[in-house]
This record gives sequence, C-alpha cells and structure tokens, in this order.
Amino acid sequence: MRLIYLLLFISPQVLLYRYLWERLPNPTRPHQARIARVALTVIFVVFNIPWIFVANRVLYGTVWAIGWIPFTGPWIAWQLLGWIFLTLVVLYVALKGALWVLGWIERRKLGHVDPVVEFELSRAPAVQLTRRQFLARGTYAYAGLGAALSGYGIWSAYRLPVVTRRALTFPDLPAAFDGLRVAHLSDLHAGTHLGEDQMQDIVAQVNAMRPDLILQTGDMIDISPDYISPYVRAFRELSAPLGCFTVLGNHDHYTGLEAVTRGVRDAGHVLVNNGCEMIERGGAAIAVLGIDDPENWKNDDPQEDYVDRAMRQAPPEAFKILLAHRPGAWDSAVPRGIALTLAGHIHGGQFYLPVLGWSAGHLITKYVMGHFQRSQSQLYVSRGIGVVGVPIRVFVPPEIELFELRRVATRP
Repeated sequence: MRLIYLLLFISPQVLLYRYLWERLPNPTRPHQARIARVALTVIFVVFNIPWIFVANRVLYGTVWAIGWIPFTGPWIAWQLLGWIFLTLVVLYVALKGALWVLGWIERRKLGHVDPVVEFELSRAPAVQLTRRQFLARGTYAYAGLGAALSGYGIWSAYRLPVVTRRALTFPDLPAAFDGLRVAHLSDLHAGTHLGEDQMQDIVAQVNAMRPDLILQTGDMIDISPDYISPYVRAFRELSAPLGCFTVLGNHDHYTGLEAVTRGVRDAGHVLVNNGCEMIERGGAAIAVLGIDDPENWKNDDPQEDYVDRAMRQAPPEAFKILLAHRPGAWDSAVPRGIALTLAGHIHGGQFYLPVLGWSAGHLITKYVMGHFQRSQSQLYVSRGIGVVGVPIRVFVPPEIELFELRRVATRP
C-alpha cells in the first residue's frame, strides 16, 4: 500500500517529464532538441533527488521521522508546480478534444469544409504562433513564475513574524482590564526550520511590544525533543506582568507530552491543561481556560468534553478567554458564553490565493485564519510562527498578534 501511494505521488513528475520530452523540443532543429532534452533531464533529476530520502521513509519508516531531507522547500514547491502544470496540460488536452468534436460536428452537420479547430493563435504570418512555440513559451514563463513564487514562499517561511495589531471590544470586560494588551503566539514549531537564534529574535520582538499578558496556543516543539532545551533557554526570557499561559498542540504530543510539559514549566510559563487559571488586576479577575489537544480528533473538533471540564473550574460570572490549539473548539465556546477564543494549528494553510480567497487550510477547517465573531463571542485564528514539514509560506506570512481588549458600554 505504501508503494502504491509513493508511485501515485511520483507519477505527475514522470508524466510531465515524458510530456515535455516529446512536446517541448522542436524536431526540425535536432541540435536544439537534444540540448532541450538534456536540460530537461538534468532539471528533473536534480529537483527530484529528495524522493530518494522520502521513499526510504515511506517504505521503511515514517514520513514524520526527525531526519533531515535536503532542499525540502524547493522540492515541495517543485512537486506542487508539477501537479498544477499537469492539471493545465489536462485542461488543454480536454479543450483540444472539445474543439475537435465541435469541428467534426460542424463538418458533418453543417457541411463546412474547414474545421473550426485552429491551433495557431493567428492567421497573420507575422504573429503566427504554433502549438509547440506556445507550449515552450508557456513552460518557460510558468517555470520562471513558479521559481519566483517558490523563492518568495521559502523566504516568507523564515522571516520574522508580522505583528497583527487589533482592538477587540467586549461589553462585559471588567473595567480594570480595559486596555489590556495581550500577545498571542501559536505554532512556533521549534525544530529543523526554527532554531535557537530565531527563537531569541522572536522573544525580543514580543518583549518589545510590552504586552500585559502572553498567551500561547500550542505546537511549541516540532517532533524532536532535542529542541526543548533551546526553547527553554530562549523563551524563559519572555516576560509580561500578568504572566505567560500555554496550552499544548498535536506536535507537542508527538514530541513527548511529559518532556514538553516539563519544558514549558522550566521556561516559567503556566500550562493550562483542561483547566482554568485566574488573572487578577485592580480587584477584578479574568478566567483563562485552556484545553489539551484531543487524542481522537476530527476536523473542526468542538472538544465539548474538554471545554466543559475547563468551564467547571471557572467562576460562572467570570469573563473568559479560551486557549485551544484547534479552532473548532470555538463551536463549543459560543453557546457557553466564552467571550474570546484564541487558536492556531492551521498556519493559514501555508498557501493562500489572495484573489480567490482560498487557502489549503480550507481542506481542514472552516476557521483557517483571522477574526471571526458570532453573537457576543469572538475567535482569532493565528497564522502561526513556524512551519510544519514544508518550509514554505505563500501569501500567508508568519504572525504574532497583539490585541488590545476594550470595554464598550451596552446600549440601554
């Protein structure tokens, strides 16, 4: 079964290579055709070398192993470009078939001698473009655009997070907390693609915002326990007057529940695990609820049992903030009157099409990124800081949020 999956994912590269091998070189110019085929072979071999490492993991281990895969970002980008290009080729062939059928019908039914199907883009000799020329120029343009887009995506994955500043208003926020500055961090993924130096830069970035409260919503460590100690050294410098509160994510569980729990506490943070912590200021209090990542999860998992367990430990009348790694928990927070839910997990899908408003994250959840509101309850889903598996972010840069909680008077 693993071999079948492996062949399925490799097949677009093989098909695309064979298609371009046959179609791209111009047979009327044998010397140039040989050069084009050699260049194609070199490009496809070089960009597909990581398949050797991936195949070894798929067939003899697990894809989630800790070992390094060389050129992961460019390789993944290459695979995506291959799938997209092959899709365009399929659409082109389908259009070609539809036009052929149309031409056949026209010849048979209408008695026209000349078919409708014309594959040259113009009848004028000066601007005539054959299918082969169109394919070649389209391939070069597509490759150039793909390389630029992939380069941007890799750079974006390693850059410092963008700071999103937003005021959130609530009618029942205690007056003592009016103007509270809350920093929200999610999905650090300390690991191969985010080392200790980068973590120190992120900590300095957050401290420079001077938040009153810091909240983390999971996935601090990316699989390997080797990165717990660097995380502790960097994040013990994270500071806010009201403290730092943290919940765990699925990758923290993959790394090792006990080890990550110990690391969070060694960094001086408060781990909120299906429970409640009270924050006091000026004689008023806020309840910070935190839930763990579920073992048997499903898409948009509302995690009702975990939310109820945390709610039972909070005063009924308290203003509540829920920390959940998965944003689906908001579906339980709304009917329970929780004012604000913070989540992450999706990374904005790591690939986003701005014009269409579509993200790869929509395959997982309806709450991909950004601000949501329903009744008096609000949700913010962070794009996160790190990456998972693929060090690439296309139009979804890493993010840290700085919220200012404001109290608004209710209408009489």
